[in-house]
Amino acid sequence: MTETKKAAKGISRRSLLKTASAAAGLAAGSGVITGFPTIWAQNPITIRQFGTGVSNLNAIAEKCKADLGITLEMTATDSDAAAQRAVTQPNSYDIADIEYWILKKVYPAGVIQPMDVKKLKYYDKVVPLFKNGKLKPDSVIAQGTAPHTVGFVEKPGDKKFAKGETQYFTMMPTIYNADTLGIRPDLVGREISTWADIMDPKFKGKTSILNIPSIGIMDAAMIMEAMGNIKYADKGNMTKEEIDKTIDFLIKAKQGGQFRAFWKSFDESVNLMASGEVIIQSMWSPAVAAVRSKGIACKYQPLKEGYRSWGGGLGLASHLSGAKLDAAYEYINWYTSGWVGAYLNRQGYYSAAMDTAKGFMTEDEWGYWIEGKAAKGDIVAPDGKVMEKAGAVRDGGSFEERMGHVACWNSVMDEDRYMVRRWNEFIAA
Repeated sequence: MTETKKAAKGISRRSLLKTASAAAGLAAGSGVITGFPTIWAQNPITIRQFGTGVSNLNAIAEKCKADLGITLEMTATDSDAAAQRAVTQPNSYDIADIEYWILKKVYPAGVIQPMDVKKLKYYDKVVPLFKNGKLKPDSVIAQGTAPHTVGFVEKPGDKKFAKGETQYFTMMPTIYNADTLGIRPDLVGREISTWADIMDPKFKGKTSILNIPSIGIMDAAMIMEAMGNIKYADKGNMTKEEIDKTIDFLIKAKQGGQFRAFWKSFDESVNLMASGEVIIQSMWSPAVAAVRSKGIACKYQPLKEGYRSWGGGLGLASHLSGAKLDAAYEYINWYTSGWVGAYLNRQGYYSAAMDTAKGFMTEDEWGYWIEGKAAKGDIVAPDGKVMEKAGAVRDGGSFEERMGHVACWNSVMDEDRYMVRRWNEFIAA
């Protein structure tokens, strides 16, 4: 999952900051978390963070300054640009707020240093998905770049990931979700139950998929398997032959006029859906909420084959040491102490340290967002807007129902370069 903020195209950086600062106003009254040293107020320190737009939010920077006295400078970018910057400009940031599939490209370059879990105050609160790949002991581990497979190294300096849990964490996980198709129930005119439905000739010219190769190819794989066109050995690590079969199918569908557009940013997906130009497409949960907040029917449709998932976290730049490294750990411990987790949960994402986030949500909010219960009162977004009316139930149900039905994670394949080249042929076709 990723989010593009390109000033040149005028995409939503401004509106994002507007909602974020409004939310920060709300947050200011929620009581400062106590128990953090005030050392940073006396010794001003700035932490430079970059990453995708979903979590580089002004409200978080303002709350961090209020609670810790640490100035957080944030830069929001799209996933591909984040991967490139992490590797090619390692001195331009202190914290990389990146996705786990990006970590697979970034970590072997030696630009991120592992974290000692003994310094992570809430390590024991991290959901097991990030430690062993399982939500519950009997869960099946999903295909693709599951976060736990790139989550640990044996010791500092290692470029290879460890096989299991160790003392050294590659990143502190912060945010994740289970993604599916968004639909306009008022316009599709029938039940939608499978990823294959996006290819129904009835929806010709009214569908869209995501144009970020590492993510779009996973949506395509879910569609291909659902249609019975192919059974991948591992959707997250296709052979060249599987890539060719998948892309050739997409090109044919594109030339046949099945797709209306290919989106890269949150705002593009919202606009396509709100306008009714598209009635079924790859979507992110908060984008569906954004369409609904305009008073337009939009549903995040659970599908029988399951969800495509993604996760992100905070990584420490290799150059950090001394007081700056201490401040970075302090920031990461603050980040996972609950306020930010609750803020992310309220937008339809999930916090990696659920227990701490729970303390910053009302019983009704927790019931709606996490337990799949009907809302007792109106559900309000971080910016104060009503997102759902009393009585609403979250699409897909509870946290366990959603994250328990993940079929694959966003992924970097062994044949990544070949896949990206073929994907670009599809977009250009």
